[in-house]
Amino acid sequence: MAIILRPTLAEIRLSAVRKNLKKLKETAAPARLLFVVKANAYGHGSVELSRLAEREGLAWGFGVSSVEEGLALRSAGIKSPVLVLGSLYPFESFLEAINADLMVTIASLDAARQVVAAARKLGKKAVCHIKLETGMGRIGARKPSVLKIYDELSSSDAVSVAGMYTHLSSADTDDEYTGMQLSIFSETAGELEARGAAGLVLHAANSSAALNYPVSRMDIVRCGIAAYGLAEGFEPAMSLKTRIVFIKNVREGAYVSYNKSFRTDRPMKIATIPAGYGDGYIRRFSNKADVLIGGKRCRVLGNVTMDMTMVDVTAVKDAAVGSEAVLLGRQGAEEVTAQELADIAGTITYEIVTLISARVPRVYVE
Repeated sequence: MAIILRPTLAEIRLSAVRKNLKKLKETAAPARLLFVVKANAYGHGSVELSRLAEREGLAWGFGVSSVEEGLALRSAGIKSPVLVLGSLYPFESFLEAINADLMVTIASLDAARQVVAAARKLGKKAVCHIKLETGMGRIGARKPSVLKIYDELSSSDAVSVAGMYTHLSSADTDDEYTGMQLSIFSETAGELEARGAAGLVLHAANSSAALNYPVSRMDIVRCGIAAYGLAEGFEPAMSLKTRIVFIKNVREGAYVSYNKSFRTDRPMKIATIPAGYGDGYIRRFSNKADVLIGGKRCRVLGNVTMDMTMVDVTAVKDAAVGSEAVLLGRQGAEEVTAQELADIAGTITYEIVTLISARVPRVYVE
């Protein structure tokens, strides 16, 4: 195990993840829960949280974005179904996916032919989910192509067409567009059934859809952001914490950080904490974000640097080297939320947590 001496860490509360998954599972029932753990579980640690969910029966399976992410789960001992949600390329990656019992997404006729060839080469059946494009504009085949893909796959005994899915682009903002996407999906599913497709697992719902559109739940719901507590009504699981490593008293008119990006207007006590944009605490927080120290909100001063950030602790009487600093999460009665940081940065909560870099240790607590 690597030695951890730098005090900056991301604390993941397993109790929160457990509570969120149970709530999602109850909401989705009788649909099954596909726990989306791509991008290292949105920065929370895919292996650890997948083990938790599998061990406690909190999810039917897991969603990843790449074969590599799926292989990492298999290497960690995860036995549950794993669906690779991305479009595979190069096509040789089908060999690795099939060999590791990963379910693969097929979004083109060319990919359908390639997965059949890969399965035949291995002498092992591939399990496929067809991706239907209904309005996301990312990957997926439109209805006429989906029908051709299904015919290509179903004509081979080397593959099993297990499901069809789509992605709802605006389930949190646009009821009409979401309804249109679901209508296209339902119509396509009906045409596949008329073609002889039986027992296909159908799924369209992400966290927002699963919570707000019961009709979207179908056979599986794919929940990510709510599982990590970043949707309304769920408990945030991640805190980003560090400790003060240096304190100085400065006079009025002193400059702080690169490019003289802050100038004191009075004598101040300033703390330096060992976290910066190299850890995912981005420069957009410069002079705008608050850090919690001694249960108080302390403003970031000057430009956030790669490894360090300066903070105003003038009002924190007991601030000292070693005092805890919370950049994301709760301390006492105060809380800095991912949404608050996202609003400052002009982004979304997904980006705030996934940007926490690999050099920040993840520590799991109950």
